[in-house]
Amino acid sequence: MNTIKCIIIDDEELARTLLQTYVEKVPFLEFKGSFENPIEALSFIKKNTIDLLFLDIQMPEIKGTDFAELITKLETKTIFTTAYSEYALKGFELNALDYLLKPITFNRFLIAVEKYPTKEMDVNENIIIKSGYDLHKILPTDILYIESDSEYVHYYLENGKKLIANQSLSKLMVTLPKVFLRVHRSYIVNGQKVSGLKGRKLLIKDVKIPVSDSYFEVIKSKLF
Repeated sequence: MNTIKCIIIDDEELARTLLQTYVEKVPFLEFKGSFENPIEALSFIKKNTIDLLFLDIQMPEIKGTDFAELITKLETKTIFTTAYSEYALKGFELNALDYLLKPITFNRFLIAVEKYPTKEMDVNENIIIKSGYDLHKILPTDILYIESDSEYVHYYLENGKKLIANQSLSKLMVTLPKVFLRVHRSYIVNGQKVSGLKGRKLLIKDVKIPVSDSYFEVIKSKLF
């Protein structure tokens, strides 16, 4: 998959630095620059292909919401960042991917960037998994859930088998079909395999998968 090229526009240096740190942690995001002045950013966007924009709303030269209206004809997607919750409605009216309220945590940041639209894989399209020296061809419907373990992920399959691959959950999330949901920093589940919710744990067969606080309400609304 191609990386998502992104820039940051915010008049606060600390906010720009934090977001840049977050961007550089995510394998499928490619940092292309940060801007204090939105007018300079506008010029950059017109000369370069930018996929995703992290845009502060309350800026002295021009409000982020006004800036977003200037680029509506471009393919660039927007995630608003602000300390003021009253701008949320306006942000969504402008078809923003998400609205991040400062101070922004990394978990919340990940939830937002995972909303970036990608070419959706069909659930009947085979996935090739490299496990050790072997290649395995499986259907997404055969996967129950995926667990992260340091630099590796464990695929737990319907037939009881487990495959281990050198991958990251964040990168996987933008390539898997939409039935797969990130529910924890260490888990992705196949939503079609979830049979119940007990407390803050999803049930898949006889396995209980933890759901972190930052994902809980979104997951609950999507699955139940």
